[in-house]
Amino acid sequence: MSRILAALSGGVDSSVAALLLREEGHEVSTVTMKLFAHEDSGPNRPARGGHDDLESAREAARRLGLEHQAADFRDLFRREVVDRFAAAYAQGLTPNPCLDCNRHIKFGLLGDLAARMGCDFLATGHYVRREFDSRRGRWLLRTGRDQAKDQGYVLYGLTQAQLARTIFPLGEMSKTEVRALASARGLGNADKPDSQDICFIPDGDYAAFLEKNLGLAAPPGDFIDREGQVLGRHRGLIRYTIGQRRGLGSFGRPQYVTGLDPADNTVRLGPEEELFNSSALVGEVNLISEDVLDRPLAAQVKIRYNSPAEPSIIEPHPDGLLVKFETPRKAVTPGQAAVFYQDDLVVGGGIILKSSCP
Repeated sequence: MSRILAALSGGVDSSVAALLLREEGHEVSTVTMKLFAHEDSGPNRPARGGHDDLESAREAARRLGLEHQAADFRDLFRREVVDRFAAAYAQGLTPNPCLDCNRHIKFGLLGDLAARMGCDFLATGHYVRREFDSRRGRWLLRTGRDQAKDQGYVLYGLTQAQLARTIFPLGEMSKTEVRALASARGLGNADKPDSQDICFIPDGDYAAFLEKNLGLAAPPGDFIDREGQVLGRHRGLIRYTIGQRRGLGSFGRPQYVTGLDPADNTVRLGPEEELFNSSALVGEVNLISEDVLDRPLAAQVKIRYNSPAEPSIIEPHPDGLLVKFETPRKAVTPGQAAVFYQDDLVVGGGIILKSSCP
């Protein structure tokens, strides 16, 4: 049996992951990350990773009869996740902060904590599977059996060292099975709703958070078309993202956000057909199933968490990897992740730097 540090978020998934490990006979300790001050997220919807989730995790650990501790990562979370999030928005990007949190905090700091405690593994409640491929000599990451809950997209950044010391007890389970097991074992969070928002912005108002909490300036500027003609005024660059249609005003025909330019503080608008792109340049690449990619590779590519993975060709490029879509993709958004799959295998991924039109 192994000694395992299980990350408890306060939700049902991480609680059931710890439960399964305990029932398998492992020596399990639990930890909850304190990421964001309760008072900083507003009085009505406190941030996850704050006081309320910490108490929920403590209660789950108590019911499971497991040792529990809190790890205060607030300063590092602010620097490595929140500040990066703000910096990306200031550059006209649309970032996914969960990627930085997983890379730097959850599987970085928590993995280090597990090692210092003498644990063999860190365990989380993610819906993915891992395995070791002796032929390649590499750890592989595969999607979860429950494709509706699969989280391979947000874990493409895991390194070989992190995969070697992390286990995912829920990889073969469905969400329905997880909730049923939690209920049968008397866990109080069996019916707790899934989190939908960014943990430190639970009301979803990114612009207000960036302005009020981080002091990010968002001056108004011009809406322009692809020829540079001024169409009207926008309310600040951080209030817009590629593909957005709502909240733009009336222009006589439907308009969509097709580009953001922080250099001259303009938001480019255009008809829906201008949203489609034939390729994307991807940087900050992390590969899991491959050591390097020095040849064209056929894969399926997701360009956002909830989008389908669609056939593409990935090629080496001086600035990263070039993804050529078999069919033009709509609203390819710089700052989001492009994640590469071959069936259920997570090949790797990176951050979209820019896109090109057909």
